Amino acid sequence: MTTRSFAKHIAQTVSILGCAALAGCTAVQVKPVDPAAQMLHVCIQENPKVTIDDFVPVLREGFDRHAISTEVFSGTRPDRCEYILTYTARRSWDMATYLSQAALRIEKDGRIVASADYHLRGKGGLSLMKWQGTKAKMDPVIDELLSGAPSSARVAAK
Repeated sequence: MTTRSFAKHIAQTVSILGCAALAGCTAVQVKPVDPAAQMLHVCIQENPKVTIDDFVPVLREGFDRHAISTEVFSGTRPDRCEYILTYTARRSWDMATYLSQAALRIEKDGRIVASADYHLRGKGGLSLMKWQGTKAKMDPVIDELLSGAPSSARVAAK
């Protein structure tokens, strides 16, 4: 192997490894809302352990996009709440904090009817995408979670 072909081989290997390190770092698993559900309103149970300031506003905007109203409560569940959303979210740090994990669960009568999990594998590794904001990361997850909701069909028709 000549020096020139060896250098080319090294450059190709570095390029492939770089692409692998920058891509495919996010794992998302979603069990969407059943199309038969008549989900028009969701109550979000406040989680004081989540310290990501814009997390709940991003959730509420996402549900609004699908014509599902929301309210946030802490403590006892209000009687008017048929669907309850619980959530967790964690930040990681690499020169700045960023959302690295989130879980959403929608329950009805104490039974999980829809769920979504967002996870940066290896806390994002070398990917620059890990520093994207909460909205950029969670909007696609929320949209997939609510893709089966009847209200989503109304929104898509507009």
